Amino acid sequence: MKQLNFTTMLICVTSLIFVPFTAESGSRQVQTGPERWEEEISAIEHRRESSSNPTGGLLFVGSSSIRLWKLEESFPGIHTMNCGFGGSQLADSIHYFERVVVPSVPKAIIVYAGDNDIAEGKSAEIVVRDFSVFCEKTRKQLPAETQLYFIAIKPSIKRWKLSDEMKKANDAIRTYAQSHPNIHFVDIWVPMLDSDGKPLARLFAEDGLHLSAEGYQVWTKELTACLSREGLIP
Repeated sequence: MKQLNFTTMLICVTSLIFVPFTAESGSRQVQTGPERWEEEISAIEHRRESSSNPTGGLLFVGSSSIRLWKLEESFPGIHTMNCGFGGSQLADSIHYFERVVVPSVPKAIIVYAGDNDIAEGKSAEIVVRDFSVFCEKTRKQLPAETQLYFIAIKPSIKRWKLSDEMKKANDAIRTYAQSHPNIHFVDIWVPMLDSDGKPLARLFAEDGLHLSAEGYQVWTKELTACLSREGLIP
């Protein structure tokens, strides 16, 4: 009996050791490429297909700061489409551009990304390069009058140690936008800092990364001003 118990225990321990390292282990398999967002992308497609007004609005795309944004409260009476997904990076929005952005034929695209990119070790140069690829896809696959707004990478408490690289990316994208028609930079960086130049704690959730309701009010104010200048909202 003791031998049987030892053998059973050995099998269980061996399984625990080797399951995470197998090439294919069912639900334990970890995906690291854009395919990890397939379920969320399918849900976005389903929402669009079942919508009574699936095209022509303001399309918001990017990471969780977009996904968690209650757009119907921030922009009441305005046709918005929330296509944010998980902890995505710019490369993920590029990968799914033809499935998420193109079929919606938006009059404007609002992008928030680059935050997770830099947190994962990507340089400001890579973020700017990826943004330029996203812009090119917009130019080639959507009507010429489509407007594109990049919300600056936010100065969060949790990722403040990365602020220099984030500012570098923001500055480069601002410059890029100034030299390209229909591309706009929405500066939320400065409004989210206190008098000492540090992130305002009240604008963030408890995790120090995602926005509080007051944080989204700041974003809404800055984006509304930019959209109004182009006549996209009253």
